[in-house]
Amino acid sequence: MTARSIATVSLSGSLDEKLRAIAAAGFDAVEIFENDLLSFNGSPRDVGQLCRDLGLAICAFQPFRDFEGMPEPQRTRNFARAERKFDLMQELGTDLLLVCSNISPASLGGIDRAAADFRELGELAESRGLRVGFEALAWGRHVNDYRDAWEIVRRADHRSIGIILDSFHALAPGFSTNPIQSIPADKIFLVQLADAPKLGLDVLSWSRHFRCFPEQGDLPVSDFMEAVRTTGYTGPLSLEIFNDQFRAGSAVRTATDGLRSLILLEDQLAENSRHAPSKRLQPRAHSRGVGFIEFAVSEAKARDLGTLFGQLGFRRTGSHRSKDVERWSQGNIELVINCEPDGFAHSHYITHGPGVCAIAIDVDDASKTMARAEALMARTFYQPVGPGELEIPAIRGVGGSLLYFLEQAGKNWDTDFEALRSNATDDRLNTVDHISQSMPYDEMLSWLLFYTGVLDLQRLPQMEIADPLGLVQSQALININQGLRVILNGSSATRTLASRFISEFFGSGVQHVAFSCADIFATVADMRARGADFLKIPDNYYDDIEAKYDLDAAMMSVLRDNQILYDREGDGEFFQIYTHTFDERFFFEVVQRRNYDGFGAANAAVRLAAQARESRPLNIPRA
Repeated sequence: MTARSIATVSLSGSLDEKLRAIAAAGFDAVEIFENDLLSFNGSPRDVGQLCRDLGLAICAFQPFRDFEGMPEPQRTRNFARAERKFDLMQELGTDLLLVCSNISPASLGGIDRAAADFRELGELAESRGLRVGFEALAWGRHVNDYRDAWEIVRRADHRSIGIILDSFHALAPGFSTNPIQSIPADKIFLVQLADAPKLGLDVLSWSRHFRCFPEQGDLPVSDFMEAVRTTGYTGPLSLEIFNDQFRAGSAVRTATDGLRSLILLEDQLAENSRHAPSKRLQPRAHSRGVGFIEFAVSEAKARDLGTLFGQLGFRRTGSHRSKDVERWSQGNIELVINCEPDGFAHSHYITHGPGVCAIAIDVDDASKTMARAEALMARTFYQPVGPGELEIPAIRGVGGSLLYFLEQAGKNWDTDFEALRSNATDDRLNTVDHISQSMPYDEMLSWLLFYTGVLDLQRLPQMEIADPLGLVQSQALININQGLRVILNGSSATRTLASRFISEFFGSGVQHVAFSCADIFATVADMRARGADFLKIPDNYYDDIEAKYDLDAAMMSVLRDNQILYDREGDGEFFQIYTHTFDERFFFEVVQRRNYDGFGAANAAVRLAAQARESRPLNIPRA
């Protein structure tokens, strides 16, 4: 199997912390970045020993900058520098030096000149049993294309000189990957992998701040790897990521995500191969929607939450046979209120306060979904169950909550409950439309990879939402039949609604749940008759949409009177209304879609401002 590697520059922390996180995640090898070594309080020999103790091979030392094409006396000094680096590499216990293309204004162009430099460097390397790999930086002064780097290596014609291919440097400038197929495998010394979102930035800034793991960005990394595989290359695949979020986040989480991304990429390549390995990930299960949502609350708050559920039209349909747990139902929506004084839900309540402690996803094969999740290093969860109770497979989700996998054909979790009679009413709400989870901004890419890796969810374009106190990044994930929608929200601003939720909830979690209906006006009328009250939207908003969409007076009147927000995309229409926040933690949304696929992003800023007024009244100075 190809060795899985990662560059130390990809993680936060000191060098020893990075190496321990890399080893714990399960990597086979590591690239040692020079700055990490320079700041380490120990010798290169110590680093090499630590890597061996952790079971890590050092596949490369990097970078060696501004080498080729330099005039004298810099050229002579460069060879002296290289000798020093070779000494260091032998202490580390690695045989490969990464040389990146020159960016110095003093450098001279010319492929033959560069080839001669590398041929001479190859002689020095070979005398020590070492190798040198040449990488074309996308912003290199004379060499910024891997095809030119390969031509230099080819003309150098030395067995100790090879090429290093980096997916970002090939894909970000838009170079074709087809020529990679003609490079001999034994001349490819290392393959580095990085993805990135599509951004309108210069390539240097793009690379230095926004690289991410494969499957987290928009570059066709799999196409790049298909070309590499055609060559017959079997050396290490090494992640090299420069990302501000990763530098600020947990080294353990980043390393785990990195290995997860490689596993997913390898599985994707195997799927397209005629010679697929026998050990493959289980295919993504087909998700159908949300099976149930479980809320962990205190006994007192359980009564308040039950009152709110009743106002929204839910009926108490079940009482747990042995625990202080209630089931509430409406349409195809199942909600659970858990105020049991011990067990996981109680622990979640003690840690986070009132909130969603578990979500059950309806899938076509729960056991295969669990096997896939475990292979992708998701944390499994087990707890004792009572006699006759169902053990539902589960993994840890956002903020330590649980993600259950429930098969529709075996939806017998309700056998844990004694059915309760309730007054028959018309079910206005149909399904869970979407679940919105808030988290620190530096965790968003991690949970994006988690959800899209384990489940059959696809990314929609990321949105930037204006909160009155900062910007919120919002990433929607959706399955193919639109039965399951998850939104990830994160903000680096500390006073946004999403950030305040995290601080007050003591961590990431579900901030709001949206329910769908077929007639929002009749639905809201029934809810108001049962005592429900909703978020107050300012009149200015309605004046604006009346002019924007040329809505008739009757429509405007019912929107304004009911505090319903409206959006339109093409011939699609979207209606949405929000409850007040429950116990300063979470809130609910009711939506109606008419040929509309979005989430009302145009209304988000208005809604956030209204919620900010409710939670923290704005102090407006008098004139």
